[in-house]
Amino acid sequence: MDESKELETQSVGKLLLKFSIPAVIGMLVNALYSIVDRIFVGRGVGSLALSGVAVTFPITNIIMAVGMLVGTGAAAVVSIKLGQKKKDEAEKILGTSYVLTIIMSIIVTILGLIFLQPLLKVLGASAETMPYAKQFGGIVLLGTVLQNVGFGLNPIIRSQGDPKTAMITMLIGAVLNLIINPILIFGFKLGVVGSALATITSQAVCSIWIYKYFTGSKSALKLKKENMKLEKSVIKEIIAIGMSPFAMQIAASLVTITINTNLAKYGGDLAIGAYSLIMSIAILILMPVLGVNQGAQPIIGYNYGAKNMGRVKKALLYAVIVNTCISTVGFILVQLFPTEIIKIFNKTDLKLIALGANGLSIYLMAFAFVGPQATCTNYFQAVGKAKYSMFLSLLRQITLLIPLILILPHFYGLNGVWRSGPIADFVSSVITFICIGYEMRILNGLGNDAAVNSCEERAKLSV
Repeated sequence: MDESKELETQSVGKLLLKFSIPAVIGMLVNALYSIVDRIFVGRGVGSLALSGVAVTFPITNIIMAVGMLVGTGAAAVVSIKLGQKKKDEAEKILGTSYVLTIIMSIIVTILGLIFLQPLLKVLGASAETMPYAKQFGGIVLLGTVLQNVGFGLNPIIRSQGDPKTAMITMLIGAVLNLIINPILIFGFKLGVVGSALATITSQAVCSIWIYKYFTGSKSALKLKKENMKLEKSVIKEIIAIGMSPFAMQIAASLVTITINTNLAKYGGDLAIGAYSLIMSIAILILMPVLGVNQGAQPIIGYNYGAKNMGRVKKALLYAVIVNTCISTVGFILVQLFPTEIIKIFNKTDLKLIALGANGLSIYLMAFAFVGPQATCTNYFQAVGKAKYSMFLSLLRQITLLIPLILILPHFYGLNGVWRSGPIADFVSSVITFICIGYEMRILNGLGNDAAVNSCEERAKLSV
């Protein structure tokens, strides 16, 4: 039986487990990319190198934003198309997303390398951290295509009903990165250059693996030459939905720039390094949440396309419950053991440890709300309602967090930067819950037999 058929016939709870567990494992492993880099750089090179690498995070976010713009948008549209029994159109989306990913990644590489040094200055690189930032950022930019082919197409594997392969893809890259990183940093004494090379090498292997998958016999959707072209209508569908995670990643870059500027002013280079550790921990906790969201996305999208509204609501409810538990457990751990967690990255620099532990406990004070908020935002993306998804994605980062970062340090100094996080988390969560409550009332009114606009019509309404 076609694996995608299970999305409308199997128990929603079993489906969520089937799709989420591999996705959670894959996302956790994927988080190891940045965490492994920071652990080995922090221990093998030093605190200033760690801060230099941290300065490049907005560049990494921009690279990921391109992959998410195409990959996440394409995955959501593919799920809906499969629910509508339109396999040929799903394959057109796959082919277009492959070409679009490569073209956009090349553009990012060229522009990034041309403007690398002035960009790093804007991002907060000091005279001491600039050499490390240039080395790491330059190599990562060279690997943009390698990263985004794998990162961008992997969600489509999951959308067609093959979560195990999507997980294996992430495992391959992360395990390779874990092996190569210490060899290049400690064995060959390459420092941050070795860390960056390990990252893009492992990503290259993932991209090759995914290309082989979509051109081989295992994939239900095939990457065909005749579909490797840029069709305006297909691009519009992909971007309409993918614009939300893209904007969220760009917003994350703007937040990082704003935070780094204030951290440099109120805490210096070490505060920037401490923030990078805080974000590593936050990302590690958030990855299971995103994994559950990725598991729920094809279930919600397929059944929305198939007009099975009862299954849509049930998948959303289960995902909200699971992700609330995950983010609550994460909140409890960082509040109980902030110092011990920071010491994983650096055991010797007492000032860095103190800055990181204090910032961690404050910045993630409202983290319990992040799980359900992210899940509700993911729902709007999964059903093709790009306007809602975009609004909720940007709400925390742009509307709330950046103004708070600019205002609170004037009154509370460095702690003002940390306090901006929980305030933005809480307020954005309340607004998101109001929006999803209204959406559920609409679904209750529709019922299972109500007509749902086609994906194309949804895209037109939401842009």
